[in-house]
Amino acid sequence: MAGRKLATAGALLAAGPLALAVTTTAAVAAQTAAASPGQAGSGQAAPGRSHPAPACVLASHGAVKHVIYIQFDNTHLTRDNPSVPSDLQQMPNLLHFITGHGTMISREHTPLIAHTADDIVTSESGLYGSDQGIPIANEYRYYTPSGGTDTAGSFAYWADPIVDYTTPKSAPVGDATPTMAGRDGGVAPAPWVPYSRAGCNFGTVAEANTDLENTVPDVPLVFGAHSAEAREAENPKLQNKAAADFEGLVVHCGRGSATCSRAHGGRPDKLTDEPGGYHGFSALYGSRFIQPVISPSGPVRNLGGAIIKDSTGDIGFPGYNGMIGTNALAYTLDMQTHGVPVTFTYLSDLHESWVTGNAFGPGQAGYVRQARLENAAFGTFFARLAAHGITRANTLFVFTADEGDHFVGGPPSPAGCDGVTVPCTYKKIGEVDGNLTGLLARQGINTPFDVNADSAPVIYVHGQPGRSAAPVRALEHAAAGLTGHDLATGKTVRLTRFLADPVELRILHMITSDPKRTPTLIDFGNPDFYLSSGSASCGRSCFSEPRAEAWNHGDVGSAINTTWLGMAGPGVRHLGVDNSVWSDHTSIQPTMMELLGLRDDYAPDGRVLSEVISPAVLPPTMTAHRAMLLRLGQAYTAIEAPVGPFGLATLRASTRALVSRSSGDVSYRRIERRLERLGAERDTVAGRMRALLLGAAFRGRSIDVPVARQLIAEARDLLRLASPLAS
Repeated sequence: MAGRKLATAGALLAAGPLALAVTTTAAVAAQTAAASPGQAGSGQAAPGRSHPAPACVLASHGAVKHVIYIQFDNTHLTRDNPSVPSDLQQMPNLLHFITGHGTMISREHTPLIAHTADDIVTSESGLYGSDQGIPIANEYRYYTPSGGTDTAGSFAYWADPIVDYTTPKSAPVGDATPTMAGRDGGVAPAPWVPYSRAGCNFGTVAEANTDLENTVPDVPLVFGAHSAEAREAENPKLQNKAAADFEGLVVHCGRGSATCSRAHGGRPDKLTDEPGGYHGFSALYGSRFIQPVISPSGPVRNLGGAIIKDSTGDIGFPGYNGMIGTNALAYTLDMQTHGVPVTFTYLSDLHESWVTGNAFGPGQAGYVRQARLENAAFGTFFARLAAHGITRANTLFVFTADEGDHFVGGPPSPAGCDGVTVPCTYKKIGEVDGNLTGLLARQGINTPFDVNADSAPVIYVHGQPGRSAAPVRALEHAAAGLTGHDLATGKTVRLTRFLADPVELRILHMITSDPKRTPTLIDFGNPDFYLSSGSASCGRSCFSEPRAEAWNHGDVGSAINTTWLGMAGPGVRHLGVDNSVWSDHTSIQPTMMELLGLRDDYAPDGRVLSEVISPAVLPPTMTAHRAMLLRLGQAYTAIEAPVGPFGLATLRASTRALVSRSSGDVSYRRIERRLERLGAERDTVAGRMRALLLGAAFRGRSIDVPVARQLIAEARDLLRLASPLAS
């Protein structure tokens, strides 16, 4: 299922003359070197004419001049079909770039819920949803004063109040709570701040919540309610043009940078709650203002030379589903070669057609064709970067995916097809959609509730009753027993795998500072199904099988929660594919900060992955007791990561509690009390661990070895206590 919201502007743009054949980086480099030095097209100016921001200071050892961070939507390192090469195996230009000179961590993990908005924001900030406000899905329900719920959007610009998807021009009446709700209820710390404070211009290409995600309320808030830009954004007839003009692209500038001057259309970068203050910084918002800076000769062209447009012909940002390699990498290239040395970029997924939006199965001809196009785009991208002197010698490259997706479909034909030489076809493909309201009504549940649709549906009972209220307990019992007919396999299966109420959601870092976002229950379901609200009367069946969607995420499952992290550049060890490091998305940001010699004014939830960093560039406080520091970091992740051993054990225990039907709910109350105590103990131990880990990485404090040893033992005790509770 596509991670980003459907873009107003449509999906695919013309790929241009990019070759479909697999193109090696060396071959593209040779082609680029032979090209006319002044030809038009993204990044095709003469070598040596890149424009680094002169005030940008990265890494104390001085080797890093550029940062290129790229986050894929649902792109896999491992195979979904054993006979079909994985997504990255079909993109050797990228895979070999990482493994040939850097490290590919194969055991990177998502937070929960495993969705694009939360996963990308967690990767950017190093904060779980509990600390940045996006713990549920790409949109979520929100309790209103009347006791019902409204729909709020997770995709929203960082400084936005709650973006109400029902009335998009304003937040819900009487509530100005920020979308990105931090630990104290203010706006969570923004990921570009460490870079802009270091004097670096920070460009974002469709990367979640760092750019304008919606025409309203974003454009009026940034440009002014009575501005010409706001009038365009609020005009129903100009919605496509406004999206192309203002959404998806931002440059956040270092203080005093000419790039974001008023003459270029720069606007104040409003982050009123940033730790340490954030004043005097400006940004350029949208293609209308960024294009003249990064492509002075005219509209930005994709890597094939075609002008980037949306599906209705408006020049500019093509929509989030148009972020295929030839477009997104072209924007990245133009930024990097025109004074924006730090770029964060989002890339659309491969497994849905860029033309129709319909799902492919592994090895289908359209899927393989799109992978070939992406591979060719990366070959061109790396070659043109190198022509401008932007290489692994002076650039930190970071690549990852938001989450994995679970494929829902029957077996391929012919048996053993590999997709590359023998295309695969599928007789049955598509998730099973279920009407959760109707299914629960059949079990006698008539309590009013709303559902945030998902393969892990999020349930909000009206009035926000307590977790032990009789209607809530009845709903939990009914949900636990639901079954459905899997149209792909022909079998009747259980729909519910795990249940979590607010006690467990707190352990999983899913309770925010805004209590009105706290759901009654999350049902981590069977990943072959997608459950939503509907009529209480289903008629003959509560299930259907649309063919457009066949890739589910959000759930708890190895294919969804396990992804990958690739890094290359100064200070990164050359380990190739590494299967030993267990990491999650909160650790990406602090690891980058360490490699770049930067630091935050807040404590991220992750740790520095010193396993992949050359000891020569680590501070002495991280090398003095390296083995103990690694053990401490691994123990910390084991009890903090939502899909680590502690999180999964407590989730199983939570399920035991919620399905329990003992007299007087004795078992339920006993397990819930124990989970509350374990959660509090975990928070205390993890907090002390985090202080030691971050102190060694960023504050010049050597770890206290006896204290570290004691904390590791306490983490081990927590795991020992959680395990039998789950049995």
